[in-house]
Amino acid sequence: MNSQQSNKLAVVSAVINACIIGLSFLFMKSALQSADPFTALAYRFILSFLVLSIPVALGWIKIDLRGKSLRPILGMAILYPTLFFALQAFGLQHASSAEGGILYAFTPVLTVLFAGYFLKERTMLKQKLAIALSVFGVLFVVIMKGTKLDMSHLAGIILLFLSVLSFSGYSVFARKLSSQFRPIELTYIMMAIGSVAFGAMALIQHGMSGTMDQLIQPLSIGSFWIAILYLGLLSSLMSLLLQTYTLSKMEASKMSVFSNLATVVSMIGGVLVFGEQISIYDILGSVMIIIGVIGTLIWGKRKTAQAESLNTNSHAVTPPSQVRANQ
Repeated sequence: MNSQQSNKLAVVSAVINACIIGLSFLFMKSALQSADPFTALAYRFILSFLVLSIPVALGWIKIDLRGKSLRPILGMAILYPTLFFALQAFGLQHASSAEGGILYAFTPVLTVLFAGYFLKERTMLKQKLAIALSVFGVLFVVIMKGTKLDMSHLAGIILLFLSVLSFSGYSVFARKLSSQFRPIELTYIMMAIGSVAFGAMALIQHGMSGTMDQLIQPLSIGSFWIAILYLGLLSSLMSLLLQTYTLSKMEASKMSVFSNLATVVSMIGGVLVFGEQISIYDILGSVMIIIGVIGTLIWGKRKTAQAESLNTNSHAVTPPSQVRANQ
Protein backbone atom coordinates (compact mmCIF):
# COMPACT_ATOMS: atom_id res chain seq x y z
CA MET A 1 0.00 0.00 0.00
CA ASN A 2 1.49 3.35 -1.05
CA SER A 3 1.58 6.47 1.13
CA GLN A 4 -1.34 8.12 -0.70
CA GLN A 5 -3.61 5.13 -0.02
CA SER A 6 -2.44 5.05 3.61
CA ASN A 7 -3.28 8.74 4.01
CA LYS A 8 -6.77 8.21 2.58
CA LEU A 9 -7.38 5.25 4.90
CA ALA A 10 -6.18 7.35 7.85
CA VAL A 11 -8.69 10.09 6.97
CA VAL A 12 -11.53 7.55 6.61
CA SER A 13 -10.48 5.99 9.93
CA ALA A 14 -10.51 9.39 11.67
CA VAL A 15 -13.95 10.29 10.27
CA ILE A 16 -15.47 6.93 11.30
CA ASN A 17 -13.96 7.35 14.76
CA ALA A 18 -15.50 10.83 15.08
CA CYS A 19 -18.91 9.39 14.15
CA ILE A 20 -18.59 6.62 16.75
CA ILE A 21 -17.52 9.08 19.47
CA GLY A 22 -20.25 11.54 18.55
CA LEU A 23 -22.97 8.91 19.01
CA SER A 24 -21.34 7.50 22.15
CA PHE A 25 -22.67 10.44 24.21
CA LEU A 26 -26.23 9.27 23.53
CA PHE A 27 -25.46 5.69 24.59
CA MET A 28 -23.52 6.84 27.66
CA LYS A 29 -26.57 8.85 28.76
CA SER A 30 -28.63 5.68 28.43
CA ALA A 31 -26.12 3.57 30.39
CA LEU A 32 -25.94 6.11 33.21
CA GLN A 33 -29.69 5.84 33.72
CA SER A 34 -29.09 2.30 35.01
CA ALA A 35 -25.61 2.43 36.54
CA ASP A 36 -23.08 4.79 38.09
CA PRO A 37 -20.13 5.97 35.94
CA PHE A 38 -17.52 3.52 37.25
CA THR A 39 -19.83 0.52 36.93
CA ALA A 40 -20.70 1.49 33.35
CA LEU A 41 -17.02 2.03 32.51
CA ALA A 42 -16.05 -1.29 34.10
CA TYR A 43 -18.55 -3.26 32.01
CA ARG A 44 -17.62 -1.24 28.93
CA PHE A 45 -13.91 -2.06 29.07
CA ILE A 46 -14.24 -5.61 30.40
CA LEU A 47 -16.53 -6.42 27.47
CA SER A 48 -14.04 -4.84 25.03
CA PHE A 49 -11.13 -6.81 26.45
CA LEU A 50 -12.99 -10.15 26.51
CA VAL A 51 -14.22 -9.77 22.93
CA LEU A 52 -10.74 -8.88 21.65
CA SER A 53 -9.21 -11.74 23.67
CA ILE A 54 -11.20 -14.35 21.71
CA PRO A 55 -9.42 -13.91 18.33
CA VAL A 56 -6.12 -13.42 20.19
CA ALA A 57 -6.58 -16.73 22.05
CA LEU A 58 -7.56 -18.51 18.80
CA GLY A 59 -4.49 -17.17 17.06
CA TRP A 60 -6.44 -15.12 14.52
CA ILE A 61 -4.79 -11.95 15.83
CA LYS A 62 -1.11 -12.07 16.69
CA ILE A 63 0.14 -10.07 19.67
CA ASP A 64 3.94 -10.19 19.68
CA LEU A 65 5.48 -8.26 22.55
CA ARG A 66 8.79 -10.12 22.76
CA GLY A 67 11.71 -7.78 23.26
CA LYS A 68 9.44 -4.74 23.54
CA SER A 69 9.30 -2.57 26.65
CA LEU A 70 5.74 -2.21 27.99
CA ARG A 71 6.61 0.71 30.26
CA PRO A 72 5.77 3.41 27.65
CA ILE A 73 2.39 1.76 26.96
CA LEU A 74 1.62 1.69 30.68
CA GLY A 75 2.29 5.42 30.83
CA MET A 76 0.05 6.00 27.83
CA ALA A 77 -2.73 3.80 29.25
CA ILE A 78 -2.65 5.77 32.50
CA LEU A 79 -3.43 8.89 30.48
CA TYR A 80 -6.05 7.17 28.29
CA PRO A 81 -8.34 5.46 29.05
CA THR A 82 -7.71 5.48 32.84
CA LEU A 83 -7.19 9.12 33.78
CA PHE A 84 -9.24 10.50 30.91
CA PHE A 85 -12.44 8.67 31.83
CA ALA A 86 -11.90 8.83 35.61
CA LEU A 87 -11.34 12.60 35.56
CA GLN A 88 -14.28 13.00 33.17
CA ALA A 89 -16.58 10.99 35.45
CA PHE A 90 -15.67 13.00 38.55
CA GLY A 91 -15.62 16.27 36.63
CA LEU A 92 -19.14 15.79 35.32
CA GLN A 93 -20.35 15.26 38.88
CA HIS A 94 -19.36 18.87 39.64
CA ALA A 95 -19.85 20.55 36.26
CA SER A 96 -22.29 20.34 33.37
CA SER A 97 -21.73 18.35 30.18
CA ALA A 98 -22.07 21.64 28.25
CA GLU A 99 -19.15 23.08 30.24
CA GLY A 100 -17.26 19.93 29.34
CA GLY A 101 -18.04 20.66 25.69
CA ILE A 102 -16.37 24.06 25.98
CA LEU A 103 -13.23 22.55 27.47
CA TYR A 104 -13.04 19.61 25.04
CA ALA A 105 -13.14 22.05 22.15
CA PHE A 106 -9.56 22.97 23.05
CA THR A 107 -8.28 19.40 22.58
CA PRO A 108 -6.80 20.13 19.10
CA VAL A 109 -5.04 23.26 20.39
CA LEU A 110 -3.39 21.42 23.28
CA THR A 111 -2.48 18.50 21.03
CA VAL A 112 -0.79 20.85 18.55
CA LEU A 113 1.24 22.37 21.41
CA PHE A 114 2.22 18.95 22.82
CA ALA A 115 3.01 17.50 19.39
CA GLY A 116 5.15 20.52 18.56
CA TYR A 117 7.14 20.24 21.78
CA PHE A 118 7.48 16.45 22.18
CA LEU A 119 7.28 15.21 18.57
CA LYS A 120 8.71 18.32 16.87
CA GLU A 121 5.69 18.40 14.56
CA ARG A 122 5.46 21.69 12.70
CA THR A 123 2.20 23.18 11.45
CA MET A 124 1.76 25.89 8.84
CA LEU A 125 0.02 29.14 9.75
CA LYS A 126 -2.92 28.17 7.51
CA GLN A 127 -3.21 24.85 9.37
CA LYS A 128 -3.27 26.67 12.70
CA LEU A 129 -6.00 28.99 11.40
CA ALA A 130 -8.03 26.01 10.17
CA ILE A 131 -7.73 24.30 13.56
CA ALA A 132 -8.72 27.56 15.27
CA LEU A 133 -11.78 27.83 13.02
CA SER A 134 -12.83 24.30 13.96
CA VAL A 135 -12.38 25.03 17.67
CA PHE A 136 -14.34 28.29 17.31
CA GLY A 137 -17.13 26.34 15.59
CA VAL A 138 -17.53 24.11 18.66
CA LEU A 139 -17.39 27.06 21.04
CA PHE A 140 -19.90 28.97 18.92
CA VAL A 141 -22.44 26.12 19.12
CA VAL A 142 -22.02 25.61 22.87
CA ILE A 143 -21.93 29.28 23.88
CA MET A 144 -24.87 30.26 21.67
CA LYS A 145 -26.94 27.76 23.63
CA GLY A 146 -26.39 29.98 26.66
CA THR A 147 -23.62 27.94 28.23
CA LYS A 148 -20.68 29.53 30.00
CA LEU A 149 -18.10 28.44 32.53
CA ASP A 150 -19.57 28.78 36.01
CA MET A 151 -16.79 29.44 38.52
CA SER A 152 -18.91 27.84 41.25
CA HIS A 153 -18.17 24.61 39.34
CA LEU A 154 -14.42 25.26 39.57
CA ALA A 155 -13.53 21.78 40.89
CA GLY A 156 -15.40 20.08 38.05
CA ILE A 157 -13.94 22.46 35.45
CA ILE A 158 -10.39 21.72 36.64
CA LEU A 159 -11.00 17.95 36.51
CA LEU A 160 -12.50 18.19 33.02
CA PHE A 161 -9.56 20.29 31.83
CA LEU A 162 -7.16 17.70 33.25
CA SER A 163 -9.04 15.01 31.30
CA VAL A 164 -8.50 17.06 28.12
CA LEU A 165 -4.79 17.26 28.93
CA SER A 166 -4.79 13.49 29.41
CA PHE A 167 -6.26 12.87 25.97
CA SER A 168 -3.83 15.29 24.29
CA GLY A 169 -0.94 13.57 26.04
CA TYR A 170 -2.23 10.17 24.92
CA SER A 171 -2.33 11.35 21.28
CA VAL A 172 1.35 12.28 21.47
CA PHE A 173 2.26 9.00 23.20
CA ALA A 174 0.34 6.90 20.66
CA ARG A 175 1.95 8.72 17.74
CA LYS A 176 5.40 8.12 19.18
CA LEU A 177 4.80 4.44 19.98
CA SER A 178 3.23 3.66 16.60
CA SER A 179 6.69 2.95 15.21
CA GLN A 180 7.31 0.27 17.87
CA PHE A 181 3.91 -1.37 18.23
CA ARG A 182 1.16 -2.29 15.81
CA PRO A 183 -2.24 -0.62 16.41
CA ILE A 184 -3.81 -3.91 17.51
CA GLU A 185 -1.07 -4.44 20.11
CA LEU A 186 -1.54 -0.97 21.59
CA THR A 187 -5.31 -1.45 21.61
CA TYR A 188 -5.16 -4.87 23.31
CA ILE A 189 -2.88 -3.74 26.12
CA MET A 190 -4.89 -0.57 26.72
CA MET A 191 -8.16 -2.53 26.82
CA ALA A 192 -6.60 -4.87 29.41
CA ILE A 193 -5.43 -1.96 31.57
CA GLY A 194 -8.77 -0.17 31.24
CA SER A 195 -10.75 -3.26 32.28
CA VAL A 196 -8.55 -3.85 35.34
CA ALA A 197 -8.49 -0.17 36.36
CA PHE A 198 -12.23 0.50 36.07
CA GLY A 199 -13.17 -2.92 37.41
CA ALA A 200 -11.10 -2.19 40.52
CA MET A 201 -12.58 1.31 40.85
CA ALA A 202 -16.13 -0.04 40.68
CA LEU A 203 -15.38 -2.76 43.24
CA ILE A 204 -13.73 -0.30 45.65
CA GLN A 205 -16.55 2.25 45.27
CA HIS A 206 -19.35 -0.24 45.93
CA GLY A 207 -17.35 -2.15 48.53
CA MET A 208 -16.79 0.98 50.61
CA SER A 209 -20.43 2.07 50.31
CA GLY A 210 -21.86 -1.41 50.89
CA THR A 211 -23.74 -1.45 47.58
CA MET A 212 -22.20 -4.48 45.86
CA ASP A 213 -25.65 -5.55 44.62
CA GLN A 214 -25.66 -2.48 42.34
CA LEU A 215 -22.82 -4.03 40.34
CA ILE A 216 -25.11 -6.82 39.14
CA GLN A 217 -28.44 -4.99 39.01
CA PRO A 218 -27.87 -3.17 35.65
CA LEU A 219 -27.39 -6.52 33.87
CA SER A 220 -31.12 -7.19 34.16
CA ILE A 221 -31.97 -4.07 32.14
CA GLY A 222 -32.20 -4.42 28.35
CA SER A 223 -31.37 -0.79 27.55
CA PHE A 224 -28.18 -1.07 29.62
CA TRP A 225 -27.04 -4.04 27.55
CA ILE A 226 -27.68 -2.17 24.31
CA ALA A 227 -25.73 0.84 25.57
CA ILE A 228 -22.81 -1.24 26.87
CA LEU A 229 -22.60 -3.25 23.65
CA TYR A 230 -22.26 -0.03 21.67
CA LEU A 231 -19.86 1.58 24.15
CA GLY A 232 -17.77 -1.56 24.61
CA LEU A 233 -17.53 -2.85 21.05
CA LEU A 234 -17.63 0.39 19.08
CA SER A 235 -16.88 3.37 21.33
CA SER A 236 -14.04 1.66 23.21
CA LEU A 237 -12.66 -1.23 21.16
CA MET A 238 -13.22 -0.05 17.59
CA SER A 239 -12.64 3.61 18.45
CA LEU A 240 -9.30 2.94 20.14
CA LEU A 241 -8.20 0.72 17.26
CA LEU A 242 -9.12 3.45 14.77
CA GLN A 243 -7.35 6.11 16.84
CA THR A 244 -4.11 4.13 17.12
CA TYR A 245 -4.21 3.27 13.41
CA THR A 246 -4.82 6.91 12.43
CA LEU A 247 -2.00 8.12 14.66
CA SER A 248 0.35 5.59 13.04
CA LYS A 249 -0.31 7.25 9.66
CA MET A 250 -1.14 10.87 10.51
CA GLU A 251 0.43 13.60 12.65
CA ALA A 252 -1.14 13.98 16.09
CA SER A 253 -1.74 17.69 15.42
CA LYS A 254 -3.72 16.88 12.27
CA MET A 255 -5.64 13.94 13.75
CA SER A 256 -6.78 15.92 16.80
CA VAL A 257 -8.96 18.31 14.79
CA PHE A 258 -11.19 15.38 13.79
CA SER A 259 -12.38 15.18 17.41
CA ASN A 260 -14.48 18.28 16.78
CA LEU A 261 -16.47 16.41 14.13
CA ALA A 262 -17.94 14.43 17.04
CA THR A 263 -19.85 17.60 18.00
CA VAL A 264 -21.56 17.64 14.59
CA VAL A 265 -22.39 13.92 14.77
CA SER A 266 -23.70 14.26 18.33
CA MET A 267 -25.91 17.14 17.22
CA ILE A 268 -27.35 15.10 14.33
CA GLY A 269 -27.87 12.15 16.66
CA GLY A 270 -29.77 14.34 19.12
CA VAL A 271 -32.09 15.47 16.33
CA LEU A 272 -32.73 11.95 15.00
CA VAL A 273 -32.99 10.11 18.33
CA PHE A 274 -34.38 12.67 20.77
CA GLY A 275 -36.15 14.97 18.34
CA GLU A 276 -34.05 17.95 19.43
CA GLN A 277 -34.43 21.17 17.45
CA ILE A 278 -31.56 22.32 15.27
CA SER A 279 -30.98 26.08 15.05
CA ILE A 280 -29.16 28.37 12.66
CA TYR A 281 -26.18 28.65 15.00
CA ASP A 282 -25.93 24.83 15.10
CA ILE A 283 -25.66 24.88 11.31
CA LEU A 284 -23.16 27.76 11.26
CA GLY A 285 -21.01 26.11 13.92
CA SER A 286 -21.08 22.78 12.06
CA VAL A 287 -20.00 24.49 8.82
CA MET A 288 -17.06 26.12 10.63
CA ILE A 289 -16.03 22.78 12.14
CA ILE A 290 -16.16 20.99 8.78
CA ILE A 291 -14.29 23.76 6.93
CA GLY A 292 -11.64 23.73 9.67
CA VAL A 293 -11.15 19.96 9.35
CA ILE A 294 -10.94 20.11 5.54
CA GLY A 295 -8.53 23.07 5.71
CA THR A 296 -6.28 21.22 8.16
CA LEU A 297 -6.11 18.25 5.80
CA ILE A 298 -5.50 20.29 2.64
CA TRP A 299 -2.75 22.48 4.07
CA GLY A 300 -1.31 19.52 5.93
CA LYS A 301 -0.93 17.66 2.61
CA ARG A 302 0.76 20.68 1.03
CA LYS A 303 3.20 20.89 3.93
CA THR A 304 4.02 17.18 3.59
CA ALA A 305 4.45 17.48 -0.17
CA GLN A 306 6.78 20.44 0.26
CA ALA A 307 8.84 18.54 2.83
CA GLU A 308 9.11 15.50 0.54
CA SER A 309 10.09 17.72 -2.37
CA LEU A 310 12.82 19.43 -0.36
CA ASN A 311 14.06 16.06 0.85
CA THR A 312 14.18 14.71 -2.72
CA ASN A 313 15.99 17.78 -4.01
CA SER A 314 18.53 17.66 -1.22
CA HIS A 315 19.42 14.09 -2.22
CA ALA A 316 19.51 15.01 -5.90
CA VAL A 317 22.16 17.71 -5.50
CA THR A 318 24.43 15.77 -3.17
CA PRO A 319 27.65 14.90 -5.05
CA PRO A 320 28.43 11.15 -5.24
CA SER A 321 31.83 11.78 -3.64
CA GLN A 322 30.15 13.34 -0.61
CA VAL A 323 27.66 10.49 -0.37
CA ARG A 324 30.56 8.04 -0.25
CA ALA A 325 32.32 10.21 2.30
CA ASN A 326 29.20 10.33 4.49
CA GLN A 327 28.98 6.57 4.32
